[in-house]
Amino acid sequence: MICSKAQTERRAAIDFGMRYASTSHEVERGGIVAAWIAPTHHTDNESAQAAPEPPAPNEPRPPSLADDEPALMLARQRMVETQIVNRGVRDERVLTAMRTVPRHAFVSERNRSAAYEDSPLSIEADQTISQPYIVALMTELAQIAPGAKVLEVGTGSGYQAAVLAELGAKVYSIEIVRELADSARKRLRSLGYAVQARHGDGYAGWPDAAPFDAILVTAAAPSVPATLCEQLAIGGHLVIPVGEDSQDLLVITRSLEGYTEKNVLPVLFVPMTGRAQALPSL
Repeated sequence: MICSKAQTERRAAIDFGMRYASTSHEVERGGIVAAWIAPTHHTDNESAQAAPEPPAPNEPRPPSLADDEPALMLARQRMVETQIVNRGVRDERVLTAMRTVPRHAFVSERNRSAAYEDSPLSIEADQTISQPYIVALMTELAQIAPGAKVLEVGTGSGYQAAVLAELGAKVYSIEIVRELADSARKRLRSLGYAVQARHGDGYAGWPDAAPFDAILVTAAAPSVPATLCEQLAIGGHLVIPVGEDSQDLLVITRSLEGYTEKNVLPVLFVPMTGRAQALPSL
């Protein structure tokens, strides 16, 4: 049963040194692979702490200083058209957010020139920033309205949180790696995004701030966590990669009658750590 507490939970067992290969592409970044699908060609333990005041809805912002370089702006526009629109993402608000958020501000200086390429990139703490298409797709699947309350599990660099904030959402984000949580919080603040970010184990969600209109998980869980399902508002969507050696991107929707599940496509994310890895395997 979807999101049932009685469902069997398995420990994530993906080897951090694994590689993901397609027929013609292989992606490896520091031994850790982020959310990625093969390109097609068309001519981002303190779960019990009390929640602070909700963040204010994000309003559209004027371009930041990070947007001033014409070459980077052009690369970002090209990224949206060739990598995202060409793969079927159609929500204009999502496309506008992807055109606006400066991805190069969320990667290291050495990766700056590759910020708008069709692949994940390495960030601090041996982690990764996901492929732009995956960020756009998950955002579209979450169906986020302006003013919606959204939980992100796995802040990473803060890029996905910035995209959510650009949509006018009230964003809460949890990151289990303290180094990433601290740097993402500072980065988001410097860019003008009102995101409530904290260090903690996202497997437990953020119960003090629930319910959420949408929940996005940026690491693969061995099974759908009942804790996150319970924190969905009626009509809300949980977008989450699930699986071990083989993963699928799922959308769980909550209604008055219960939960429904949609399998979107196969993906490959880094595994969820913390409590998720401590679960017994089958």
